[in-house]
Amino acid sequence: MLTYEVKVFTGTLKYAHTFNNIYIKLVGKEKESKRTWLMGAGCFFCGAVSSFTVPCTESLGDLILVQLDKQPLPLFPQDSWFVEKVEVKSPEGQTFIFPMYHWIHDDEVHTFREGKALKVHQDDHLFAKYSRELELKHRKKEYCWEVYAEGLPHCMKGTDPVALPPEVQFSFTKDSEFKWTAVQGLAEMKLTHLGDCIDQWTDFDSLYRVFSFHKTDVSDYVEQHWQEDAFFGYQYLNGLNPSLIQRCSSLPSNLPLKDDMVTLEGGASLTEEMKNGNIFLCDYKILDSVLTSHINGVVQYLCAPLVLLHRTPADEMKPVAIQLSQSPGENTPIFFPSDSKYDWLLAKIFVRSSEFNFHQLVVHLLRTHLLAEVFTVALLRNIPRVHPLYKLLVPHTRFTLQINTLARQNLISKEGAFTLNTSSGGPGMTTILQRAMSLTTYSSLCLPNDIKDRGVEAVPNYYYRDDGMLMWNIIHRFVSGIIKYYYKNDSEVCKDEELQNYIGDIWTHGFLSKPDSGIPNSFSTVEQVVEFVTMVMFTCSAQHSAVNTGQLDLGGWMPNFPTTLKLSPPSTKGTADEQTLLQTLPDVNTTVHGLTVLWLLSTQSSDFVAIGDYPQELFTEDECRELIKDFQNNLRDLDYVIDRRNKDLPLPYTYMQPKQMENSVAI
Repeated sequence: MLTYEVKVFTGTLKYAHTFNNIYIKLVGKEKESKRTWLMGAGCFFCGAVSSFTVPCTESLGDLILVQLDKQPLPLFPQDSWFVEKVEVKSPEGQTFIFPMYHWIHDDEVHTFREGKALKVHQDDHLFAKYSRELELKHRKKEYCWEVYAEGLPHCMKGTDPVALPPEVQFSFTKDSEFKWTAVQGLAEMKLTHLGDCIDQWTDFDSLYRVFSFHKTDVSDYVEQHWQEDAFFGYQYLNGLNPSLIQRCSSLPSNLPLKDDMVTLEGGASLTEEMKNGNIFLCDYKILDSVLTSHINGVVQYLCAPLVLLHRTPADEMKPVAIQLSQSPGENTPIFFPSDSKYDWLLAKIFVRSSEFNFHQLVVHLLRTHLLAEVFTVALLRNIPRVHPLYKLLVPHTRFTLQINTLARQNLISKEGAFTLNTSSGGPGMTTILQRAMSLTTYSSLCLPNDIKDRGVEAVPNYYYRDDGMLMWNIIHRFVSGIIKYYYKNDSEVCKDEELQNYIGDIWTHGFLSKPDSGIPNSFSTVEQVVEFVTMVMFTCSAQHSAVNTGQLDLGGWMPNFPTTLKLSPPSTKGTADEQTLLQTLPDVNTTVHGLTVLWLLSTQSSDFVAIGDYPQELFTEDECRELIKDFQNNLRDLDYVIDRRNKDLPLPYTYMQPKQMENSVAI
């Protein structure tokens, strides 16, 4: 009689334990064991490592999979069990590791593969191939595509987070803390009665008293500097939308400026500075003529500005001209810093409100959340657990499906917080998203290409670019190491049908089969896979961090980031004063609801997983583990570089810092 030594690792998540009976079967290349009861009282508590023996009459050969099932005791209910992994030591002294990280809720048989990653054409065992096919067949029933709105990336079918498969739901900790944060925000609004107050703000001191509930060090800085031109321009480089600014070598035809209309620091003319590469443009044309919402019974306003900025001799980025419409004319004045204080400030407030709506819908929702959902569903439908791409990318899908389901349910639904409290809520929101999707390209999602295409390689004090490029290169080196370990040549890429199905799903359901998007509809080279997977990892971690983490910091002081505006853009100059600003800003209840959402979306869960942290050890090969260690060391080095740089900055830039960067779109 031969003995196989089995260790079962129960997870440390809340309620991961089970009191049910656990059975196991070992399957080798030559034989399989009998289904064996893993007998022992209290063996499967949270965090427990339980040891057992499985007797066999003869050697099973190299183990390729294990099967687990869980049966309730008489008079006891079926419970749930989170199993992390199983380790088996064979009579020949070889250890086989089976990564699982799986909730088992039922009494069905669950099959798990040995940890060595295998592409589909490498799986030569009949039962192993069958289990692989069965897994994907089951996944395609669980993860179905649905059209949320025409012209937008498809999403996961389902409207209730509770109905999602257990593996993609929030952890107990995440769920509890998320709900508690939301309850706190609602309770605070009820206690202060501000959530029901439809009055306008009477003075900025009143606004400051509300704002003080959710202050941060950065939001304090914003409240003190929001009116300054240098800070206004700084936010285009290191704020929540750092990807809009582009070098302007010639003025757009709908911005009728002449040299004598613009005064630049240093004395050079506009034409000269354009030739020198020091003039930049931010164009919000996507927002043009969008149908706006009604809030508190009053129509809201959203403009589509053209903002011209100048890199000054002191290396500051400052606005030098603002046109609040895409259509120039007598009733569309161009505003300049030389205008009256309130005319110029009002123009900047209109731009900042456009920035809020553009950021939330295009930069944040579409280009991180919705694309991350596409990448997640495509992975889960087409790539089995044993595949190297699954092991590489599944950590970057954590909680994404639930957070997006909640967003569709509570933020952008008909009665959602975003819909009810922003100028673009309602039909306008879909219009903006559709326009933005039609303009989204593969090149714009790849940071090195995007920086080059926008002509901002040499802009000083552009920390998003500097930190982002370092981050992109670190991810690229890691991805390249993993992918090239498993794919030795281009032909291996071409014949991997699971890999081809994955990119085909993304092209079809994510980018709607549009050739002009530049997204590949198949992979033909190893380098092509490396670049695409780098983009996916960067989008789901670094890019989302850059455009999400600072929402309360930069938006907590509402005049810097208004969700909506109540007066139309000024058609003349010389009439604005402080009361005009207060009448234009959103009402009290709209402000407070918007602030509560920003607070919720900026509150990090205590079970946050930073990029580079891998609590689930999915790779078992020594070479891949070494690549992970190198990746982690490179991330720590980047943290050190950013910390050292930030010590000398009046406003530290931390949104691209690995230690503060979640591994996935989880909030």
